[in-house]
Amino acid sequence: MIDLSSHDPASKTLRVREFYLGRQPILDRNQALFGYELLFRNAPVGPAIIETELSATAAVIAHASQLGMEKTIGDALGFVNVDGDAILSDIFGFLPREKVVLEVTASLKTTPALLARMQELAGHGFRFALDDVRGDASSLAELLPLAEYVKMSMRDASLDALLKLAPRFKQESKKLIAEKVENRDEFKTCLDLGFDYFQGYYFAKPVIMSGKKLSPSQLAVLELMTLVTSDADNAEIERAIKRDVSLALNLLRLVNTPAVGARQRIDSLSQAVTILGRRQLQRWLQIMLYAEPSKRGQNMSPLLMLATTRGRLLELLANKLRPSQRHVADTAFTVGIMSLMDTLFGIPMAEILAQIPVSDEVADALMYRGSFFGDLLKLAECIERIEDMDGYIIPTLRDLAVSTDELVELEMAAFEWSDNVVRYAI
Repeated sequence: MIDLSSHDPASKTLRVREFYLGRQPILDRNQALFGYELLFRNAPVGPAIIETELSATAAVIAHASQLGMEKTIGDALGFVNVDGDAILSDIFGFLPREKVVLEVTASLKTTPALLARMQELAGHGFRFALDDVRGDASSLAELLPLAEYVKMSMRDASLDALLKLAPRFKQESKKLIAEKVENRDEFKTCLDLGFDYFQGYYFAKPVIMSGKKLSPSQLAVLELMTLVTSDADNAEIERAIKRDVSLALNLLRLVNTPAVGARQRIDSLSQAVTILGRRQLQRWLQIMLYAEPSKRGQNMSPLLMLATTRGRLLELLANKLRPSQRHVADTAFTVGIMSLMDTLFGIPMAEILAQIPVSDEVADALMYRGSFFGDLLKLAECIERIEDMDGYIIPTLRDLAVSTDELVELEMAAFEWSDNVVRYAI
């Protein structure tokens, strides 16, 4: 059993909850979302040691799971780092075995008890990934048979090691995950080597293409956004929606989802526009920019998931910090959504802002990460890159007067909202 009791229960609860959470997308060969690696970090606040027989890893996973692991990963797989203490604990009652892959490092010191426990967990349906595999496969003889996935880093493993080991692991029917893939060339190299999955933020970096034109669907959405923000009447907005069949169908699908809460089925565009209202209609259009027409209703792009999660997290943070100013939360959502439009369009952000009128504060946040909204955006970006930006999160939270516990709950709410939008409204 997991024992979170202590001589000072209040103090123990506080320390167990002092962590923050990041999730990093794992994509398949078609760059569709496959899973997330969940990264838990103990916040450097207060006593550094949790005085239980469990490791800090197990304690924070237990708490995050109680908050709702399903909210965090949606329909994707969740890859969770576990150490020897966590494996030997009873933490796994908290985890949905069909949705979770347990990651152990290749350097994990094995014992007969540990291997027996891993075999027992595998018998119960848990899967394992072997992480941080570098150049020497001979040391993996005990762990490799238990692993379904093998992860190799583009930063830590040499190209020679990748060339040598990838074919061997494929021969043994292991699924290969390339980590820390940070640009398109690295992605192509890993594709050529036969990797099955890819982890890193190469997909979120803008590839600027001179003379690139927006697709007809994107132009239709931007035209609609202009109508909505310029206070055009509903009839004109309705006529514009009807010119794009895909937009019309998706709008009707949206207003009939539980999130909108219509009391009866809505079958006309005029009703849909009226029920949604201008604020929600603008938000939906911002999201629709990221949904490729050919992929709507199928495997969504990770850029769509990242943009909607960013937008919602910034909105929730702004609402918490300035609760009496509704427009501030709406602006924060717009900053989050627009922050990836240079990647989406392959156009510099300055050119995008010349086409889409925004306030000076929004422009400052998007171009220079300035102002209140820029601070929120920087925090979201640090969380996404938690491995590299770990040291920036706590000072930023302190400046914003947000606790780590509040951050985790807001993150999970943003994850859940983004998953629901992509699943039901696009």
